Amino acid sequence: MRLCTVFLLTALGSVHLLEAQKPAPMKLPPMKKQANPTAVVDEHLDALNKCDWNRLVAQFPDNVEIFLPRGVDVIGRQKAGELFQNVVKPAKEGGVCGLKFEKVHSMLVGDTLTIHWRIVGAGLVEPYHGTDAYITKDGMMAAQVTTFVRGDVKEKK
Repeated sequence: MRLCTVFLLTALGSVHLLEAQKPAPMKLPPMKKQANPTAVVDEHLDALNKCDWNRLVAQFPDNVEIFLPRGVDVIGRQKAGELFQNVVKPAKEGGVCGLKFEKVHSMLVGDTLTIHWRIVGAGLVEPYHGTDAYITKDGMMAAQVTTFVRGDVKEKK
């Protein structure tokens, strides 16, 4: 009986230790609504260009969904925050800081703004072009569909 009790206490202690080692969820900034769909996207692009994680994540409601190439779906505000932690790293570390997103053409249909954009920067061999659809609702970015693949951006050696 004593051996069983020791085993049980050891197992419970291990579970507690594993729980204690889980990283705490990151602290997300307060949500901030924009006036209209164009303002949502303008805020997004400006925050990208300034590598401002707080402003990027402030646009996302709890149920945001981001659809990335190759069938990758980012669901929920917490996961979007984690995604954009990597996005706002310096370009040499695989992020976009130091590069500039420019709107080339856009089309608004209802609360959805589709844009053709390009990324430019001194460290690029050539501009990188992509397209996003931003689905907005109540001044927030409810969903994003993007063609952006960071590995396809051609940088100077």
